[in-house]
Amino acid sequence: MICSANSGSFSSLLVEKYEQENYPTEAPTPIEAIKFRMEQMNLKQSDIAPLFGGKTRVSEVLNGKRSLTLKMITLLNRYLGIPLESLVKGNKELILEPEKKEKLLSISSIKEYLLNSRAPFL
Repeated sequence: MICSANSGSFSSLLVEKYEQENYPTEAPTPIEAIKFRMEQMNLKQSDIAPLFGGKTRVSEVLNGKRSLTLKMITLLNRYLGIPLESLVKGNKELILEPEKKEKLLSISSIKEYLLNSRAPFL
């Protein structure tokens, strides 16, 4: 039997690839990402209020009554290290109208990119 020092790492890569393809994990919503980071850093809403523009606004955002602004997203990334992708992903309200989507998908390079990225909105 031939064993290689790299066979273990190769096996783990295969397992990881299999799990990614067959058991994809859904990215957290922006609110979940913020709450998770608050928990990690042991922060209260009042601690992060300056990033939102006040205690009322942070409460509204975390309760889904107000959307994040570009300024909030930038500050949350800069001061709490929350990845930008986590803060902008998951807004299911932002969709193209059917005719605009059809026009966009008629461009082969865009369609190919979206198909390769496994975009859920195709």
